[in-house]
Amino acid sequence: MRATVLGTGSALPDGERAQSGLLVRDGATRILVDCGSGVLERLARTETGVTGLDAVCLTHGHVDHVSDLLPLLKARWLADCADALPVVGPPGTTELVDGLLDVHDYLAGRVRVDARDIAGGAFTLVDLDVETYETAHSTSMRSFAYRFGDALTVSGDTPADPGLAAFAAGTTLVHDCSFPDGHASDGHATPRELGRVLAGRNYHGVSLTHRYPDAEAAGDALVAGVREHYDGDVTVAHEGETIRCGPTDTG
Repeated sequence: MRATVLGTGSALPDGERAQSGLLVRDGATRILVDCGSGVLERLARTETGVTGLDAVCLTHGHVDHVSDLLPLLKARWLADCADALPVVGPPGTTELVDGLLDVHDYLAGRVRVDARDIAGGAFTLVDLDVETYETAHSTSMRSFAYRFGDALTVSGDTPADPGLAAFAAGTTLVHDCSFPDGHASDGHATPRELGRVLAGRNYHGVSLTHRYPDAEAAGDALVAGVREHYDGDVTVAHEGETIRCGPTDTG
């Protein structure tokens, strides 16, 4: 399995990066995790493109994770994609997709989408086994982290959480690191907080994403903060890079 980083940004733009988006590739399967602003353009630069997706998996419904979803669906209609695109996520996902489509009457009957709410637990998406872990990001909506087999865990937006750290053990972990140390946040992780919950566990690499401008400016200090407590491989995710996931490369 491989994951191509499409967006590492946040709800506060810096003019350089797209918002949240990760393209997961396993064999012939292509799944987009989150679809924030700018992700559609990044996706169009990949071999997968807008027509090659098999599904979209949303961690939650905040704008910086879904704002390119409707443009993606329209682009697939214009590209004559015959199959409905599965879009799955926490409860509220179907309502979100229906609401987006209701904004534009001309899309009715043209856009092909199969939206589905995931209550939690484990499910199969296309041909991948996926497990969910509910994160404490938002009081207004449910938010999930996803584990794709024994290869990859995507945290979505979350504070540092020992339960999530255990859930992701043994995989490659792409984790929220929104703010530098010293920035108070009850819905996101900072480097030292993250390092503390990862300490003593094994991952096939930890990649830091969803960085607000202050975290982006901190650069390598993010990695140093995590490694004060966690001594494994930690990197800052960069847009366009491909991460090899899990103990072996199966993608």
